[in-house]
Amino acid sequence: MVAGAQLTGCSDQPPPIEWQFLQCFGERTPGEEVQEADVISAVEFDSDGSYLATGDKGGRVVLFEKVSTQPRYAVGMDQRPPPPLPRGPGFEYRYLTEFQSHEPEFDYLKSLEIEEKINKVRWVRSSNNTKHIIATNDKTIKLWKVYEKKSSMVTGWNVERPGGFMHSPRLGGLSAAPPGAGSMQRLRLPTVTPHELCLASRAKRVYANAHTYHINSISVNSDQATFLSADDLRINLWDLEVTNRSFNIVDIKPANMEDLTEVITSAEFHPQHCNVFAYSSSKGCIRLADMRNSALCDRHAKAFEEVDASGSKSFFS
Repeated sequence: MVAGAQLTGCSDQPPPIEWQFLQCFGERTPGEEVQEADVISAVEFDSDGSYLATGDKGGRVVLFEKVSTQPRYAVGMDQRPPPPLPRGPGFEYRYLTEFQSHEPEFDYLKSLEIEEKINKVRWVRSSNNTKHIIATNDKTIKLWKVYEKKSSMVTGWNVERPGGFMHSPRLGGLSAAPPGAGSMQRLRLPTVTPHELCLASRAKRVYANAHTYHINSISVNSDQATFLSADDLRINLWDLEVTNRSFNIVDIKPANMEDLTEVITSAEFHPQHCNVFAYSSSKGCIRLADMRNSALCDRHAKAFEEVDASGSKSFFS
């Protein structure tokens, strides 16, 4: 009896949340092959979670907006309690817009093909309704501006077109009107009227030619004025308003590449303190650096690592 009651109680509970693994967005039929360009390579929420930005291997950046899925109940004379809310987060991320951030390129000096794949995407805070996103592939960093654009249409033409649209008569007077259009008593001037709001995007800044090796990380500073970019051996500091100059703050490249023991795998600014950042290496070490100590932060302020008892090894061994 007790066991049966427990089973009955468990059956009344909603089913547990199911987790699924997805490499791309959109509905797909069973057995449909996922294209390589559609595979997601970068994901980033904005500061308050209202928007989600994703980058894929095809060089596209797709934006999603957080919307509520909970039903709204009107407040009126009906004092009955509303039905219980369904179990779940109560919101979802719906498609907002997308744009092509990077295109495939070719470095003729090094005979190297540069993929369009988005390695990292980050949000930059703005004071108005526009959205700023910074994205990078292996070599080039771009700052994108996404904004609402009012589209307009011209109305009030003088003569009807066959498809129902209107156009002005040609030079030469009213006799240029097509047959069946009717006689016109006066000439009207076309007017421009607002049509609808749409989202547009444009590349506001392009930061290039600063990294010899592949970029693996970008991080926007808490001051929202600077950001850092990291490749395998160096970390550079950028000003968001300056595209042709950056400052090297970490350089672990040895004089002899055979003495290379580790590479940089990731770098990130502190979320509140603009002078502190951390970077990790292939040896499993995380180093904390403070830019107030020196301009070149090769000497870290603190390191988090486990000492390897096997002795020193080369990166190539």
